[in-house]
Amino acid sequence: MPRTFDLILRRGAAVTPGGIAAADIGVTGGRIAAIGDLGAASAAEEFDAHGLTVLPGIIDTQVHMREPGLEHKEDLAAGTRAAALGGVTAVFEMPNTKPATTTPEALADKLRRAEGRAWVDHAFFLGAAADNVDHLAEWERLPGCAGIKVFMGSSTGSLLVADDATLARVLAAGNRRVAVHCEDDDRLTERKPLAHGHPRTHPEWRDVETALKATRRLVGLAETAGRRVHVLHVTSAEEMEFLAAHKDLASVETSPQHLTLVAPECYERLGTYAQMNPPIREARHRQALWRAVAEGIVDVLGSDHAPHTRAEKDQPYPQSPSGMPGVQTLVPVMLDHIAAGRLTLERFVDLMCAGPARLFGIAGKGRVAVGYDADFTVVDLKAEREITNRWIASRCGWTPFDGMRVTGWPAATIVRGRIVMRDDEVRGDPVGRPVRFLG
Repeated sequence: MPRTFDLILRRGAAVTPGGIAAADIGVTGGRIAAIGDLGAASAAEEFDAHGLTVLPGIIDTQVHMREPGLEHKEDLAAGTRAAALGGVTAVFEMPNTKPATTTPEALADKLRRAEGRAWVDHAFFLGAAADNVDHLAEWERLPGCAGIKVFMGSSTGSLLVADDATLARVLAAGNRRVAVHCEDDDRLTERKPLAHGHPRTHPEWRDVETALKATRRLVGLAETAGRRVHVLHVTSAEEMEFLAAHKDLASVETSPQHLTLVAPECYERLGTYAQMNPPIREARHRQALWRAVAEGIVDVLGSDHAPHTRAEKDQPYPQSPSGMPGVQTLVPVMLDHIAAGRLTLERFVDLMCAGPARLFGIAGKGRVAVGYDADFTVVDLKAEREITNRWIASRCGWTPFDGMRVTGWPAATIVRGRIVMRDDEVRGDPVGRPVRFLG
């Protein structure tokens, strides 16, 4: 008797652990139930993926989506809508919100705010601080918690962990991989007078040594504690060379912005809209990041989505805030790099699907395999499109990639068997749920 499914994706090229092959995919109860020739099967809903490529759902493990009425104008509804439009099926939000996510109560509040409003699945990092270190081992395993995040620099208030003694206590408390923003706070303070006049001075202020010094300190303390760490948004050749020798404990992230934009051109063209921390650097660093991707040093990509408004970004440098939107453009920008031959499709899937699942212990996501969540990023690898500010769903309404012509585009976003985006339109109601973690 023919099988019946809730959803069948038919005739697509599926990227599975065994390779890329034409296959139908049957979904039941939000999970993948069958992969292969399902010609005789029926379903409540069918998706014709002929000519399209079916990837596992893309996971962006670094976004910032602040609630309205606070300091920033983004919220979970707008930010996750942007994610869905960009082909992203799950996001991890960072804790530097107002109020900061540093307690179980703050985490629970975030989860409540996301319920019925988030278009994609989600988890939230808890921020390490001097006054919560003794609780981190317990709190890092709370439902919906992506893990612990540390700011060694570029933060304010209780979230800044600038000294080695406190950082050592954080690393000694718990077992999950700790995500870290590595910039040395003392050096940032010392070099702040270099930031003046024009954002082209941003990478002079926040120079390579500022990042490398913090990264060395982190890895040394991690080795002493025997704790796995995740170095966020690595930007320089020197950091990649150092981290390549410490992969036993340190995993590595870089961003589509740092792989695509280059100084000083981006600062001359975009001004403060190219300002982020750590900075966009010169061509030799971008080349080193691509070598690190090719050599397997980079484990994941994260968009570091930080959608400041135009009014904020139009302030004179350095009063202007650092950060740019990125969750919606991550997939098309990286697909364009695939079309240009800088990256293979399989490596992209490892960076954005299997890699996040492996590093953070995500349950049921990261691959197209029977029993896994039916999360799919369906893409048209041949589509030629232009990224524009008009397409951006984030409340900021801009992207540093405005006007960029790309080859490759997200055609659909499917979250646990629900089609939440198709052909640039978000459909239905928000279905996002907290991401589940192993253990």
